Order: sequence, then structure tokens, then C-alpha cells
Amino acid sequence: MKRTEHLAMIAHDMGLIFEFLGIVSLVPFLVLIAFREWNLILPMATAPLAFLVLGFLISHVPYKDLEPSFSATLSAVALAWLAIAFIGALPFVFGLHMTYLDSVFEAMSGWTGTAFTMIPSLDLAPKTLLFWRSFMQWIGGVGIIVFGISLRRKTRASLFRMYRAEGREDELVSATVSTSRRVWMIYLVLTFAFTGLIMLIGIPLWDSLNLVMTTIATGGFTLHSSGLAYYNNPLLEVLLIPVMIAGAVPFKIFFLLYNGKVRDMFHDQTVKILLLIAFIGSCIISCDLFIFGNVTLETAFRQGTFTAISGICTCGLQNSDIHQWATVPLAVLTMMVFIGGAMGSTSGGVKVNRLALAFAGVRWWFRRFFVSSRVLVPLRLGGKTISREISDIAISKNLLVIVIYVLTIFLATIVTLHLYITSFRLDEVVFEIVSALSNSGLTVGFINPSSPVSIKTIFIVLMWLGRLEIVPVLIIAMGIGKEIKDDMARDMDGKAPDDSEYH
Repeated sequence: MKRTEHLAMIAHDMGLIFEFLGIVSLVPFLVLIAFREWNLILPMATAPLAFLVLGFLISHVPYKDLEPSFSATLSAVALAWLAIAFIGALPFVFGLHMTYLDSVFEAMSGWTGTAFTMIPSLDLAPKTLLFWRSFMQWIGGVGIIVFGISLRRKTRASLFRMYRAEGREDELVSATVSTSRRVWMIYLVLTFAFTGLIMLIGIPLWDSLNLVMTTIATGGFTLHSSGLAYYNNPLLEVLLIPVMIAGAVPFKIFFLLYNGKVRDMFHDQTVKILLLIAFIGSCIISCDLFIFGNVTLETAFRQGTFTAISGICTCGLQNSDIHQWATVPLAVLTMMVFIGGAMGSTSGGVKVNRLALAFAGVRWWFRRFFVSSRVLVPLRLGGKTISREISDIAISKNLLVIVIYVLTIFLATIVTLHLYITSFRLDEVVFEIVSALSNSGLTVGFINPSSPVSIKTIFIVLMWLGRLEIVPVLIIAMGIGKEIKDDMARDMDGKAPDDSEYH
């Protein structure tokens, strides 16, 4: 079994998903018709046409029905997310005449649920393109693989591997058509329910729908350049908090609610930890803003609470200028954005689940130091006892991902500071990089349309890495390195590399 056979199998499934994306990309045409923006017909047609053509071409690649290797699947899904950003950029190129790099940035920010934007003036942008931004975040929130599975008549092991490769692990739902469709049904119901709730306080339907679509996807795109400050509505901010939390908790919680298990929903450990971090972070940031920020207690509480919850949910909505914050509250907010929401949600970051497992693992390791080697110290997670072998592997893998995140932030900061001389403080640059890697989009203003090409490119890569949780991209890099090494070895001794390791 060769690598080409693995890739052909994955290409067939990805081609079908691209075709589905091509069809669903026609939805913004409803907005185009409603607002009579006829000049956008051709620009908006570029995305669905490109999706359909690419999907048709790769779905018709000859293949054998087999189970591809997980490393090949990781690589394919990572490249697919690049492809959807390149295609999603086309309406901005032809509709707003943005540069292709800025358009790819905007699309990558949209699909990955990050709130950074390269559009100079959102208030002057066509409504069809504003909806396209919101729509990308809404679809990308749950994930293109789950979206594709929900439209299939049947599923198979290769799709489940793709689902896990998308950075969802197995916490959301099993990769079956029925459960994936239920996910989208719940997602739709929540979107329309929250939209109706926002409209009750006098926010127009257009604004309400777009705000809810991007908030429940923990994306954070808004319709106005001034963001939430455009509305200056404390009640709106209060109502958006449960929408952000709904996007940050595992979707399995809504399955419990769907099945009437309300009590079990509130007993979930991940939800408890998430809400506890949100509460503690809100209190600390609010107090810090009051002490160090020279603002009233009411303003500090309003800004601190909303921004802290937006941070832990990795939603890019903000009701204050974070650039004006002191270092202390910004440091706390950076930690919250780094942690992020729960696995199986629409949020980014390293995830609360990993934080909980790391804490439990460290406690378990230290407890073993103070007992005899003959004494078995069990690791208990979620009320279950985990064997020592599985515990060691799970904790090591978990800590490795956290370490990779930290190293990525460190390297990105060093490279950014070498490429761009800026007046922003070091803590602000680090915050912006953490925000990009966690797919948050909360910003101090460091990344903007006037940023150098090199910095924009770095942030595109960071958003891509964060959406895939880095590992798939490392697999690609290692594969390229292996190919180069094999080519060099073949040139030296004239022998072809052995393909058996890819079986």
C-alpha cells in the first residue's frame, strides 16, 4: 500500500466536501438579492465555482476503498484548510479589490473563527461580503468535516479519521451521519433562538443574525469598524455572554439537553472548570482595571467581565480598547485566551480539558513520589480509574501539545520582533500572537491593514496552526523533511527509498 493510494482515498472524500461547500456557498446570494447588490454577482460566484470545480476534479481521482493512514489524513485536512482559505478569499479580491494576501488573511480569519480583519472600513463594505464573513465563521465553527459528514448518506472510517484530524478529537460526536445532522440541527436552533433574543432589545434582524452567527461560532466578526462600541448597549453585551459560552462548551452538553438530561448537563466537569475560570478571570481583570486603569468601578466591571468571558471562549468580541490596558490585566487575559474553551466546541486555545488533565497528571505524578514503588496509585478522571499505561501516554501526549503551543508562541514572537520594529509593548505583541494561535481575534491593534506583508503572513500561518492544533502541520513538515532526506540518499547511492513505512 503506497502513499498515493492513501492520498487518493482522502482526495475522494475531500472532493465531495468541497462540492458541498460549493453548494452552500450560494447562500450569500440570498443576501445579494435582498439588498440588490447586483454588481457582486460575479465576485460572489467565484467561491462556489472554485469549490465545485476543485471538488469535482479531486473527487474523481481513481481510488481504492481502504482505510488511509492517520498521518496522511492529518496532512490532507491541513492542506484542505489552506485551500478553503485561498478559495474563500476570491470574493474579497474581486468584490472589494483587496490584495490577494489581505483577502486570504480575511478568509483564514473567517474560516478559523478569528476576529482579525483586513477590511479598512466595514461600515462601507457591501452587505453581501459582510454576510460572507459571518457565514464563513458560522460554518467553520463546527468544522468543514462535520459539515460534510452531515450531508452524506453514510459514513466510514476514513471520514472519522478526517474528523479527528480537524482538531476535534472524539469529544464532539462520533463521525456518523445521524449525529452530525443533530449537531447542525442544534446549531441552527441555537442560532435562531439567540437571534430572536437579541432582537427583543431593539437590535435589527440584520445585525442580530450576523452577531449571533459569529458569536456562537466564537468568531467575533462584527458589521462595523468600531465593533460593539457602535451599539454602546450594555444589555446587548449581557445577552451575548451566554451566546459565547454556548459556543465554548462541548456540544455533547446540548445532546444531554436534547435528551432531557438537564441535571447531567450541569454536572459535567469541563463545564464547571470553564465557568470557574471565567468567573475568577472576570473578577481579577475587573479589579485590575479598577486599580491600574483609572476607570470607574462600573466601567471596570463591564469591560473586565465581558472581555474575560470573550477571552476564555476565544471569541474576538471586545467592548474596550485593550491597547489602553495596563500590563497586569492584559497578562491575565492572555492566559485566558491561551487556555480557551472546551474540546468538542467551536472555540480555540489549548482547551480546558487539557488544562484539567495536565493538573490531574502533575498531582498523580507527585503522589507517586511519596509512596512505595509497590503501591499502585490510580489516576481518576471524570469518575473513572485509568490504567497506568494509558495514563502515562495520555498525560505525556497532552503535555506535549501544551509545550508545542508554548514553543510556537515563543518562536513566533522572536521572529515577529526581528521582522517588525513596532511601538507596541512586548506583552502586547505576545498577546496578539496568542490571540492568533488561539483563534480568538481579541486585539490591541498590532495586526491591521497597514501591517507588513511578512507579519500578515506569520499571522495567517498562526491562525491555520491554531485551527488544526499544530500537529497536522508538523506532520507535513516532517514528511517534507523525510522526502528531502530520501532524495539526497537516493542521489548518493542510486537507490530508491523504501515505501514500507508508509503502509
